[in-house]
This record gives sequence, C-alpha cells and structure tokens, in this order.
Amino acid sequence: MTAELDHLVYAVPDLLAGVAAFAERTGVTPVAGGRHPGGTANYLAGLGPTAYLEIIGPDPESAGPRPRAFGLETLAEPRLARWAVRPGDIDATVRQARERGYDPGDVQPLSRRTPAGTLLEWRLTRWNDVASINLVPFLIDWGTTAHPAASGLPQLGLASFTAVHPDPEALHRDLAELDAVLEISKGPEPALEAVLDTPLGAVTLR
Repeated sequence: MTAELDHLVYAVPDLLAGVAAFAERTGVTPVAGGRHPGGTANYLAGLGPTAYLEIIGPDPESAGPRPRAFGLETLAEPRLARWAVRPGDIDATVRQARERGYDPGDVQPLSRRTPAGTLLEWRLTRWNDVASINLVPFLIDWGTTAHPAASGLPQLGLASFTAVHPDPEALHRDLAELDAVLEISKGPEPALEAVLDTPLGAVTLR
C-alpha cells in the first residue's frame, strides 16, 4: 500500500519574512501553526483535505542559536527541504524498510504548541544529520492528534510534486522500501520541486 503524502517542508531563514514573501507570491496567507521545542516555529497552508505545506524557520520568539533542523543553521534563502509521508503503521514500515536494507531512522516523539495553547503531539522518523539534503521522505504518525489539514487551513492546489537526482534509480529503490512514490528526473544536484495552484497562478517552490 502506497504511503500517503502528509506534508511538504519549505524552510526559510527568516520565518516572518518568508511567510510574507510567500503570501505575496501566492495570494494565500498561511496561518501560524505553533512553536517547536527545538527552536523552530511554523506557518501552514492546506494542500487539500489530507496534506499541507509547512513553512518552517527559526522561532522569532527564541533568543537561542539558529536550529540545525532542515539546514536552518546555515540557510541563506528559502528552499523546499523535505517531505513527509503517512504510512498505515509507522513502526511496521520502519521494520520492513530495515529488513529490505534501508534505515529510515528511529521513530521519535515530537510536539508543538499552537497559538491557542493546544499541545499537538506526533511521532516521526528522524535522521542523525538533520541538516543534510535527503529526498527520501520521513515518516509521520499523528496518533490521536487531529491532522493539521483538517483544521480549516487556507488552501492551495498541488499541481505537481517531483524531484531531481543524479541517480534516479537509486532514489527509486530507497523510496520503494518505504512504499513511497515520487516522479524523479535526472539532474546534477538533488532537489525537490512543487508547483502550486494559487489565486495568482502557478507558483514553483524549489
């Protein structure tokens, strides 16, 4: 069974400036999602009823160093950094992938608090090197937490979501271990690309 797209991660070096620039490009203003314990915060926009776009950056209210997550520590300009899929059973999917020779990382708990004060909790697979570029999705399980896409987010259309990789066949093999599907073309540098349908026309994120 193919794992379902959960969300795309658009990393920005300055969260408030990144959200403002995104709203200007698309005509859609994302809503504040909340703050993470690791020093990041996010804004969200829906990609239909079961998926969403996460704009993530250093928490503007945190005085600590820039976090390493998604390369934010050294990020100079916005980039489409990662994507997440939602398997039917995250623990079974991890075991299956490891049996097939691919390690998606350990399943760990994470949380964020919404602006209204609600604590959202979920589990996901995490890599040791959280700053590296990786086109293989991480896995996420929301458990009993309501999915963010069901919270009345402002909506965008996802016209396409693809990747570029120097060795598409190798990437396809890794994706298959997670039952994930992605269109991949050959190119010199690994990259993700999403084309959004917006009130201002097609907008491409890379």
